[in-house]
Amino acid sequence: MKVVLIKDLEGYGTVGSVINVKDGFARNYLIPRGIALPATESNLRHVNSIVSQKLRKFQKEKEKALALAKKLEGLLLEVKHPVGEKGKLYGSVTNAEISKALNEKGYEIDKKKIILNKPIRDVGIHTVQIKLHPEVEVQIKVDVQPQK
Repeated sequence: MKVVLIKDLEGYGTVGSVINVKDGFARNYLIPRGIALPATESNLRHVNSIVSQKLRKFQKEKEKALALAKKLEGLLLEVKHPVGEKGKLYGSVTNAEISKALNEKGYEIDKKKIILNKPIRDVGIHTVQIKLHPEVEVQIKVDVQPQK
């Protein structure tokens, strides 16, 4: 039986793919769970319109992310954190603190988009990666200074 996928199905295809599966798999699993529809002409048109809408939305989000990445490029962000006697930080600078500092500067960036390869535990300038979109990433410099 030929079906058109309306959700991504690992090992079979992505949204809009027309695949050939066994009748029982289609009737008992894919169709009842809303993963696929029978590959009729009207269902194909419907799924193609959904896919084109998603592509337009994805492209708009990518353009916004690129514009924000241009603004963030080369940014030096200052973060103050409590420090011990030997210059070591109490704890580490987290992505939540970096997100808060960015919000204070006027950039609305969720803490989940800030990627720290390793914890920031020293005073100084560190490079931090921000993933604004699945295809757009930017690196900023974070200057960690002692809090008085």
